[in-house]
Amino acid sequence: MSSTCEMEELSIVAAPPRIRRSDASVRIKLATGALEVSSTRALRRAVFCEEQQIFQGDDIDAIDAVALPIAAILSMPGAADEVVGTVRIHQPEPGLWYGSRLAVAKHARRIGSVGSGLIKLAVSTANARGCHTFLAQVQAQNVPLFERLHWYSLQEMDIHGRPHHLMQADLAHYPAIHDGKTGFVLNRQTS
Repeated sequence: MSSTCEMEELSIVAAPPRIRRSDASVRIKLATGALEVSSTRALRRAVFCEEQQIFQGDDIDAIDAVALPIAAILSMPGAADEVVGTVRIHQPEPGLWYGSRLAVAKHARRIGSVGSGLIKLAVSTANARGCHTFLAQVQAQNVPLFERLHWYSLQEMDIHGRPHHLMQADLAHYPAIHDGKTGFVLNRQTS
């Protein structure tokens, strides 16, 4: 492992600075460049392997080769930008899109709107690319968040020994976003 990757992983698991909402901004955008992509994967390892212990060692799979990673990037005065949230989207067949591996760093969950911002850009980006159906397998504890964001459950299922719901987004609530590389900055007043 290169020293760059080691430093990226350390920045995720190291004690985070206290986040004051008035000082912080979070941009939700497609992950571009090697550093952003590797930071999204490091965050996924921290959440899905270390915190939740769903996967051993790493959660990378074949979908990563075709997926578009999305990042939530925290900016604070006097600190380096940090990827504090991620999700990936992919299209297994024309018009059918899936979102997966939604993760928010533990210390960024207090900021609010990071998870919902990632979901918004995920579905809106797919919508701009001809999506007619957007699905996700959502951990049961996250179903209420998705329902507030105009998703509905199609069925309950067990994945990796944990309860999940197969959920579908109501695309009418997700206008197309064509410029995912720029994305958007979260409104600080939103919680």
